[in-house]
Amino acid sequence: MEKVMGLLRIRVKRGINLAIRDITTSDPYVIVRLGRQKLKTRVIKKSLNPEWNDNLTLYVTDQNQSVKLSVYDKDMFTPDDKMGDAEFEVWPFLEATNMKLDGVPSGTIITTVKPTRQNCLSEESHIVWSDGKVKQNMFLRLRNVEYGEVELQLQWTDVSAGNLGQ
Repeated sequence: MEKVMGLLRIRVKRGINLAIRDITTSDPYVIVRLGRQKLKTRVIKKSLNPEWNDNLTLYVTDQNQSVKLSVYDKDMFTPDDKMGDAEFEVWPFLEATNMKLDGVPSGTIITTVKPTRQNCLSEESHIVWSDGKVKQNMFLRLRNVEYGEVELQLQWTDVSAGNLGQ
């Protein structure tokens, strides 16, 4: 079995200006993948700006893997329609979790990840030390679709320190 480095909690906060896939709206949900893991948010009916605020937790075994995200429109009688996809690398976030941050004031920006063609970020994303945890808020621009973004928040739990209950 692969060695688990830690747990990555992804809060899928909301979708912004998602594409229409039904007549005037969509019923969106998000699938998040890391390696062989696949987790899904709940479906939000009739919304192009859904507020999920769903927490999905993945175990990380390789810092070089990317998290892949796909947005779909739930349909009753036909296959679900794709509403775009995005991905982001985990390593910048994991690098920040390995820093010695004891004594650092809450709210301190540890590092900033800039948008590139590879990471789907629609704007700069700050990795922050907040309330004793490393967190990152990000807006991902969806690919393979006319328009749309998804807002996420990442948080790390180190399993080697016996912190699984936090």
